[in-house]
Amino acid sequence: MAPLKNKDAHESAVIKKVSRRHSEEPHGGAWKVAFADFVLALMCLFLVLWVLAARDQENLQQLLSASGGKPMMEGASRQIDHLGNPPGSLIPRDPVPGQSGSRAASKSAVRNTDKRTLDDEPEVMRRSYDSEADLRKLATELSDMSRQAGLESNLQTVVTPYGLRVTLHDTDKQGMFERGSAIVEPRFRDLLQRMGAMLGEIDNRILVVGHTDAAQYHSAGFGALSNWSLSSNRAMAARMHLLQGGLAGGAVLQVVGMADRAPLDAAHPLAALNRRIELLILTSGQAQAVVAMYGAQGKGATAIPGVASALPGESELRALREGTNGMH
Repeated sequence: MAPLKNKDAHESAVIKKVSRRHSEEPHGGAWKVAFADFVLALMCLFLVLWVLAARDQENLQQLLSASGGKPMMEGASRQIDHLGNPPGSLIPRDPVPGQSGSRAASKSAVRNTDKRTLDDEPEVMRRSYDSEADLRKLATELSDMSRQAGLESNLQTVVTPYGLRVTLHDTDKQGMFERGSAIVEPRFRDLLQRMGAMLGEIDNRILVVGHTDAAQYHSAGFGALSNWSLSSNRAMAARMHLLQGGLAGGAVLQVVGMADRAPLDAAHPLAALNRRIELLILTSGQAQAVVAMYGAQGKGATAIPGVASALPGESELRALREGTNGMH
């Protein structure tokens, strides 16, 4: 017969501890790595957006300057002068400082009317290039300049009876402006400023003419964008960069936009050659003829050979003024 167990004896309790470490190990720090990758990608996105915004701001400033705006100078509270104001305007019309290092480009565009220096250097006398030899020399210098800039295929020069015709045009590989805008590409902008420094050393007058190809805007209406406004804005942008390089403000006689009305390649209206800026560097006689064509001859001025300069009499002028004053 089996012995009976002692009821007072206590059974030993076994406690089992289960570790949860193994169940958490598959997660570990992976979430930290994923979060770091997300933050890095977000930072890259913000950086790209910042670069795009800075580029758009630069393009906007160029457009404002080309169309006669007044962007603020960096690091200063004064404004760049408007380059298209007539004499006597409250806004000074000194040329914008350029980057070419020429004498004319070194003048500041911001002028304090209450602080004038009396020891300014006298301007050097400049001569006009009127002979064929002078114009050919100037054409050679411009061609060498474009060759150094790597744009020799974009520039053409022709000596004509009325002066030197300089054409800066697009090619199939290189365009002068951004598509559909008046923003000049950096290489052409530098070339224009260097040309402005060179032309600032002579006394010839200049016509700036803008041309486009026959591609039309989709928008319609008289006030919508068109090749007329585009060619005019591009001509104004070219003038601005010439002035930045050192061209004297009074050297430009006319800025014209001709849209697509005078193509160089009439057989191909959309050809890159038709998109161009022309600089007509006039001789002295031709410049006087242009001035006489649009303006009245002053007292004591001699008549230009071959140019009709007859003025109406005093009675005709008085009748014209009275008739004009009576109109509403």
